Amino acid sequence: MCPVLGHLDGRFESADAEAEHRIAVLYQEFGGPLLRHVRKSTGNDLQWAEDVVQETIVRAWRNSARLQWEPSLIWAWLLTVARRIVIDGRRRKSVRPQEVEPPEVDMMSVPDGSERALSAMVVADALRSLSPEHREVIEQTYLRDRTISEAAEILGIPPGTVKSRLYYGIRALRELLRDKGVAG
Repeated sequence: MCPVLGHLDGRFESADAEAEHRIAVLYQEFGGPLLRHVRKSTGNDLQWAEDVVQETIVRAWRNSARLQWEPSLIWAWLLTVARRIVIDGRRRKSVRPQEVEPPEVDMMSVPDGSERALSAMVVADALRSLSPEHREVIEQTYLRDRTISEAAEILGIPPGTVKSRLYYGIRALRELLRDKGVAG
């Protein structure tokens, strides 16, 4: 019989005091070896292993009246309970999504549309700076989503002229936006 658990055969004032004493001795005797064993089962996760050992000892305390206090039987019981707790933990982790810390409020961006509105204002201002011919072609093709042929028909000019004005108009618009510091 184990020297530490061997003196538990004496009677105490109450069953609760006896159970508490047994659990304290149990933890002293088996806490360290159980933690080392459980760390291997938890992938060397110390926090999880400590939680498993704690839960195992709590279950031993709850079942202290039913346990056989022979050291080899107690050790086998502790290992079995700890293994089941680890298995249950793995099952819970596989079913639950991974927990993450919520982002700090200062770090969260809230889309408010102001950047888009500001960009639209800058582009509209740059469009007003273009010649009327270039502006008309860009408005018809980009802003009203018309094809070259449709824009040519509406404006009453050949498609080749639309293409040419579009090319030079976009080039001038890009230059104006670059001057305003908007385009790269």
